Parts: sequence; C-alpha cells; structure tokens
Amino acid sequence: MKLGTVLAAKGPAVFTIAPEATLLQAVEMLATNNVGALIVVDRERRPVGILSERDVVRALTANNGTLPEGQVDSLMTTKVLTGGLNDEVNAVLDTMTRGHFRHLPVVEDGELLGLVTTGDLVHAQLDHLEGRVETLQDQLMSAEN
Repeated sequence: MKLGTVLAAKGPAVFTIAPEATLLQAVEMLATNNVGALIVVDRERRPVGILSERDVVRALTANNGTLPEGQVDSLMTTKVLTGGLNDEVNAVLDTMTRGHFRHLPVVEDGELLGLVTTGDLVHAQLDHLEGRVETLQDQLMSAEN
C-alpha cells in the first residue's frame, strides 16, 4: 500500500504555520485544532520545519514552565523527513518508528499535499488486512458451496 492511498482516504487537511508566527500563536493553533504538530511552511507553502507538542514541552521544561516569547522558527525541527505519494506504508511506518516521530508531511515536487501520522498508517494497514480476511472468508464460503 502506498502513502497516496492513505492520504486519499484521510484527506489533505493539514495545519500549517509561518516560521515568523509567535510560539503562543502556535500553541493556540495546536490546542484549538486538537493536533499534535504543525507544518512550518514558507510563503510558497513549502515545508521548512515542523513544530510538535514535544518541541513545546521541551521548551516549557527548559524555561521553568513558561512558554518562551520567541517565534516558531526558534523551536521548530528543521530536519524534517517527508514522504511521497508512492512511498510504501510499511517502509514509512518503520522509518517513523525507528526515528521516534509521529508526523510525516507528504510532499510531491516540493508541494505540501498533506500529513500522515503513525496512527493513520496503522489504521490503514488494519483496514487493508480486514479487507483481505473478508475476501479469504468469502472465497472459502464459495468453495464450500
């Protein structure tokens, strides 16, 4: 199964923020939209980083429980792995698990198409396996008749 299949089922909704936005704006966006990460994009909507809840928690811990007054680009992770529509879900999930990250921007020709999470990928795999089991059960029932 390919990432494009997962993204087609999930939809292209992704929450983005500019690098110059304030950290308070980012935290409010995370909370308001109940998401775990924001893709940081430049003016052309190309991903330049990612800001996750984990980044915010680390900043709070380092700043004695107070959110720093900086901009998103001061906390964002800049070395962001991205996936493509033709990437295999199993390989992507393995990379995400080994890298200890849960959010993967899907990009094609530099354009942000969406975001998948480990949960999205596991759910897609389960749906795929359930479909295969049902097909096998139907084939067995047909063979018995």
